[in-house]
Amino acid sequence: MGREDNLVTLVRDRLRLQQGTPSRRLAGALADLTQAGLITPGTRLPSERDLAQAVGVSRGTVAAAFNALCEEGLCERRHGSGTYVLGTPSFGGLLQAGAVRADLSTSVVPDPSHLVLPPLDPADLLRVPSGHGYDAMGDPRLRALLATPAALDSETGTTGVAGVRPRGGEAGHGYEGAGVLPGEILVTAGAQQGIDLAARALVRPGDRVLVGDPAYGGALSVFRRAGAHVVAADLTSPAAVEEALARHRPAAVYVVSVDNPTGSVPPLRHVAELAAGADVPVVEDRTLAALVYDGTPPPEPLARLHPYGTVTVGSLSKVLWGGLRVGWVTAAEPLLARLVEAKLDADLATSAVSQRLAADLLERNPVEPWRAELARRRDHCLAALAAYLPEWTWTRPAGGLSVWARLPGTDTDRFAAAAREHGVAVAPGSLFSPDGRHRDRLRLSFALPPALTDQAVAGLTQAWRSYHH
Repeated sequence: MGREDNLVTLVRDRLRLQQGTPSRRLAGALADLTQAGLITPGTRLPSERDLAQAVGVSRGTVAAAFNALCEEGLCERRHGSGTYVLGTPSFGGLLQAGAVRADLSTSVVPDPSHLVLPPLDPADLLRVPSGHGYDAMGDPRLRALLATPAALDSETGTTGVAGVRPRGGEAGHGYEGAGVLPGEILVTAGAQQGIDLAARALVRPGDRVLVGDPAYGGALSVFRRAGAHVVAADLTSPAAVEEALARHRPAAVYVVSVDNPTGSVPPLRHVAELAAGADVPVVEDRTLAALVYDGTPPPEPLARLHPYGTVTVGSLSKVLWGGLRVGWVTAAEPLLARLVEAKLDADLATSAVSQRLAADLLERNPVEPWRAELARRRDHCLAALAAYLPEWTWTRPAGGLSVWARLPGTDTDRFAAAAREHGVAVAPGSLFSPDGRHRDRLRLSFALPPALTDQAVAGLTQAWRSYHH
């Protein structure tokens, strides 16, 4: 089978997952393959006639699809040569931004300066129960801190994450704990590894995974790398979820308790209930669950509703510092055993030093001051955007670390390149869609200090004026 035959097979397969007019379905299939890296930059697409015959559509349908892809900046026509795929932004590329004045592209804690640091004793950081540091499940003290007070009271009598008494006898820590016993927590190298372990345990090549749209780009990358077909559905609609479960019979549903990129806190109880009824596992990403503002109720853990089929993913990266690379997953047996096996295959164990340091930091840093500071930074960022970029629109984020902004009449893949020329890194909306949509959207972090946010907005304003003149 030749290269074009392989491409046609991939296109036919992805066409079944698309919706809309024939040309929109074909364009979506090609965009999906490009975003997944299955069609690489520089690839020459089959001719309009050959592709039309191969997939059973009209030549006009193919021409319209190619035109749409060219208008979206995914492809270009070369006179006398054909239609070629261009390079596209990648989610992993956000962490390789290079030298910019201000980086709004990554939804991360910008630096650890907000932390109360513990006295560092290297000998204590290296002192772990096993001696050798290869503790597959993770450091016992950290796992106890990550569990809830109620769970721990019956086991050890100690106080969990939500009730830690920081140095000086202050009020409780306020961090949203894992909601399980310490023995049900597997420490990971960040939430990203937790999602990857869930994919290894639940997904096989060719399976479907149901996600929202938009969805966290890092998770989309994980599921695509696992060979899954990522299918979008409106997860806030019980009817849409029920229809998608029946139609696609997914291997898993991936949900985010505080949405990344939008910052919304969607009602998702029905997702767990419907998935449990259909015997479909749920992967719940609670990385941002502790960061809700303005009196927004904290999101309810879905594992309570689907206890034997939910993998819960958490992380300290959004409340302490991402550079620690400490996260966790929880699940009931036998699913937890499959996650542990996948963890052992991946890296044997999470760094013992990082875990010991994370436990010390967790004890000394209640989340409320950082959450209050983030709320102030969010308000400052939104005020600056409203003042200098009034054409942009957004919904005020109820949680998280970023704002999901709409830029009318703008291809944000191209605008992201223009913004970089003015010293600002941003994340285009196409990175957060299973089929490359949201090309008029940007995810902008509001977590930077106000002075740096002001520099970023000034650079974006210059880029916006240049882009439209």
